[in-house]
Amino acid sequence: MSAAEPRLGRADLHIHTLASDGVSSVAEVLDQAVRRGLDVIAIGDHERVDAAHAAWRMADERGLAVQVIVGEEITTRGGHLLALGIEQRIRPWGSLKSSVARIHEQGGLAIIAHPLVPYPLCVSAGSIVRLLDEADAIFHPDAIEVFNPTTARMRWARDVPEFARSVGLPGTAGSDAHRAADVGHALTTFPGQTADDLLAAIRSGTTGWEGTPYTWRKQFTMFVEQQRKNARAVGATARHRLLGEGLGRDLGYPRT
Repeated sequence: MSAAEPRLGRADLHIHTLASDGVSSVAEVLDQAVRRGLDVIAIGDHERVDAAHAAWRMADERGLAVQVIVGEEITTRGGHLLALGIEQRIRPWGSLKSSVARIHEQGGLAIIAHPLVPYPLCVSAGSIVRLLDEADAIFHPDAIEVFNPTTARMRWARDVPEFARSVGLPGTAGSDAHRAADVGHALTTFPGQTADDLLAAIRSGTTGWEGTPYTWRKQFTMFVEQQRKNARAVGATARHRLLGEGLGRDLGYPRT
């Protein structure tokens, strides 16, 4: 990049918090995003948007350099789907087709998460092609997550960038971070620096990506941390139900 060229924006579009299966708070995620010099992050907790809204408010109130997109990782009957730029939660277990439409009805973008791996939570190539063959564009996904460090070492995932090119969809990347330390491990790059710039880049197909796979050791230690968090959540649920203390399993992010 020459001195006359503006730098590309850097976004992590796939982050989880304590509100779903992550182990870090919104504040910890935001602090790490600032340390990594990110311009935009998307909080995409499983089946909920409350922590994402909390992150947006916190970043705004603290005047942080990083901007937050409210998102959700939706479990559909056809696999996981990332929603960006939505306001309200989209219920899980709908069809992949109807879930893409629900995202678009809110003015959001639908991104196929960690596809092609032969696992029920990963969307197949055939399912993506069938969506794109629909006459109504409301059913068309907007992009494909071409790099996810959790699945990147799997042989099927290596085919995703070329598959995205072959079907004419932009590529994105995200850390799929479940702890703050991993925020920024994989990034979507884009012209500009704002959340609006990022969303426009996805729509226009001008995104890039960078990142490296997680080691198996890192993934194992993350699993251990998740189990410890789950144990704390069980205790919090018991105290909430039996003693009326705290917020229960939500650990600070009450479902609304």
